[in-house]
Amino acid sequence: MNKPTSKSEKDLVQNTDAPNCDDHLVHLENVRSAQSQILATEKAQEMAEIFGVLADPNRLRLLSALAKQELCVCDLAALTKMSESAVCHQLRLLKVMRLVSYRREGRNVYYSLVDSHVINLYSSLAEHLAETA
Repeated sequence: MNKPTSKSEKDLVQNTDAPNCDDHLVHLENVRSAQSQILATEKAQEMAEIFGVLADPNRLRLLSALAKQELCVCDLAALTKMSESAVCHQLRLLKVMRLVSYRREGRNVYYSLVDSHVINLYSSLAEHLAETA
């Protein structure tokens, strides 16, 4: 069992009474059928790293801005009320995780989301939060 890592995770676990099995009986048929569906450890680690990068409100705000259109660093800084240096730092992390790409036009650098998968991930989570609110 993974231990909660952040304070908010610990608060959630402590404030939630999750039901569990009274009988400790492994249903081998269910385990075998689910075996092919479980993520490989390496893939789970990759995904956890991406979710870790997305666990920052400023990076999510940048993604939300880029979900609609390509924007330059100056525009992103003005939009998010962050310094250009801070925006560049956040975009660098998003680029390393292959979530955003950029192109140069003269002295300006324009960023966009890498592909529709990133937009879908962002949109799906935003839609989920709207439904559960």
